[in-house]
Amino acid sequence: MTTQETIELFEKYVIGNYPRLPRVIVKGEGSYMFDADGNKVLDMFPGWAVSGIGHCHPKVVEAIRNQAGRLLHIDNTLYSEPQGKLAKLLSERAFGGKSFFCNSGAEANEAALKLARLHTPQQKYKFITAEGSFHGRTFATMTATAQPKHHEGLLPLLPGFVYVPFNDVVAMEAAFTDEVAAVMIEPIQGEGGINIPDKEYLQKIRRLCDENKALLIFDEVTTGVGRTGKWFAYQHFDVVPDIMTMAKALGGGMAIGAMMAKDEVAASLVPGKHATTFGGNALACAAAVAVIEAIEEEKLLQNAAEVGRYAKEKLELLKQKHSIIDHVRSVGLMIGVQLTGPGSEIVDKCLDNGLRINCTQGTVLRFMPPMIVTKEQIEEAVDILDNVLTEQAK
Repeated sequence: MTTQETIELFEKYVIGNYPRLPRVIVKGEGSYMFDADGNKVLDMFPGWAVSGIGHCHPKVVEAIRNQAGRLLHIDNTLYSEPQGKLAKLLSERAFGGKSFFCNSGAEANEAALKLARLHTPQQKYKFITAEGSFHGRTFATMTATAQPKHHEGLLPLLPGFVYVPFNDVVAMEAAFTDEVAAVMIEPIQGEGGINIPDKEYLQKIRRLCDENKALLIFDEVTTGVGRTGKWFAYQHFDVVPDIMTMAKALGGGMAIGAMMAKDEVAASLVPGKHATTFGGNALACAAAVAVIEAIEEEKLLQNAAEVGRYAKEKLELLKQKHSIIDHVRSVGLMIGVQLTGPGSEIVDKCLDNGLRINCTQGTVLRFMPPMIVTKEQIEEAVDILDNVLTEQAK
């Protein structure tokens, strides 16, 4: 089919809830994707940060092929080896917790909220979340998302959610009452604009939760599974959560989410309290196992840290040349370029020139390349952005 034929198919049969770009992607390979018209695009935001080790990583593709020939899915009243193996691998790389598997980040966060309510006394029903957060699109996770634009037209939302400014210790402390079941927070805000808190902020939240017998939930849907140069972003801050969620990069392109909890907290999720039909299916878990093995075999944590530093250096140099760049924020391969003006047109022009990036919050360019990215590819991306900014300034 031609590009136009595919677009017409979507216009006729697919609900238009996404503002789609006029590109039909037919292939992904490593850090690049290819469209139906033969164009090659350097993808610095692959699959909304899902393809964390690149498009169609050979190890993941092989794992999917092998698993697909044996077992795709069974219900969760039976056991499968891939799910058990994945849970072990994750536990060993995090805080030794137990995992519940689902299909997305929103589902993982939904499970985390339910578990927090189940584990704490009945009068504890409130959750504290941070302004600028993003936790998902279900009613509970959308309510947890402290951005009014996501609430428009959907009121009333669920009761019990309290919003405080991000990285504000005083506001966080003031929000605590005997009714707080948990704090849900991203260690580094992604959709909010790559906002990085002070180390002491997360440590203070840990202490407040302990003092008030509340749980600490880290939403690592975007930050987890290696993107920041460590397995999980909380490991940069010397703080351990009670519950953690992950998704995006976990499946290497396959739909999977996970909620991990400390043993004593996990024990409160008993049969009948939460479940999922497709969660933890053998195919998705086999892919996720391959992702973890590939990250270790190819030393991709180290690459994410090293190339992430290099990318920030190159973008800092670009800042000296273009006044529209205010500053650069980053941890590993979570990189935000704060602009002094709108960024959406810049993103569109970059795509026209073969570079895929993202704009969030109107003025933040997001670079979240796969962990396999090279310094040469970073240079290619920065050169394209340089040229676009030069043209925009004329």
